[in-house]
Amino acid sequence: MAVQTSERVRRQAAPPRRSRLARREAATGYALLAPSLLGVGLFLVFPVFVVLSISLQSWDLVSPARWVGLDNYLQILGDKQVGNSLLVTLFFVLIVIPVQTVLGLVTALLVNRRLPGSNLFRVIYVIPWISAPLALGVVWRWVFDPSDGALNALIGERVEWLSSTTLALPAVATVTIWSQVGYVTLFFLAGLNAIPPQLYEAARIDGADGWQTFWRLTLPLLRPTTFFVLVTGIISSFQVFDTVYAMTGGGPAGRTDVIASRIYYEAFESYRLGRAAAIAVVLLVLLVAVTLAQQLYFRRRITYDLS
Repeated sequence: MAVQTSERVRRQAAPPRRSRLARREAATGYALLAPSLLGVGLFLVFPVFVVLSISLQSWDLVSPARWVGLDNYLQILGDKQVGNSLLVTLFFVLIVIPVQTVLGLVTALLVNRRLPGSNLFRVIYVIPWISAPLALGVVWRWVFDPSDGALNALIGERVEWLSSTTLALPAVATVTIWSQVGYVTLFFLAGLNAIPPQLYEAARIDGADGWQTFWRLTLPLLRPTTFFVLVTGIISSFQVFDTVYAMTGGGPAGRTDVIASRIYYEAFESYRLGRAAAIAVVLLVLLVAVTLAQQLYFRRRITYDLS
């Protein structure tokens, strides 16, 4: 009887000890996460609410802010310059994203074959990505210069790359692609390395050739990486500013006036912070919508378990 009573007491006392341990572990986890959560709250979440508040006011940085409600949103919806900026940004994204994704995938496939010199190339292709976009823009502005530029000197013909209404946007997009291909390659290479070699061996045994292996094995298993690359690439392309500002400053006839540049001009040249904040909010909503659409598309097409 005494043994049974002791065993009953021990069983009743065990859950509280486990609960205290679980609470202690949870408190430790939250304590370790606290610095990151504080940083996210202060520098990501809080600024969003500040911008939302400013978008409902009229403010020129000098006079006191005046509440105007949704007037700023109504104004930008009918503003031709804002509409042009959205259209230019859309064209920019449609040029950059497909090209840099395909080039990044091809480069990753080549590097993954471990050809001679591939280790050196792994270092070289990420240099543009880690460089300052503004500095790259200044360098490429000189490269495209119609009088003393390296590109015109190479082809032996004067071409107005950055002042042409036809060539300005493709030129800026080309520089962006060049600077981002290393980033895309890096993630595709990581995705390729995560695919078990046994799957390729099984495909060879089944008689699959190189193209069939790529199309039916490699590409489907790279969908998580593709999803990540597309989401981050589209967000980055919609927010591009430094390179465009350094190379064209908005370009001829507004042909490179991307949406981030329009926000800058509204805020710090026209001193209409309310309108600039409203455009930023519209951009945020657009990016969230595009990201959710991609998530819905890839949700049933992604395989994470490769075991």
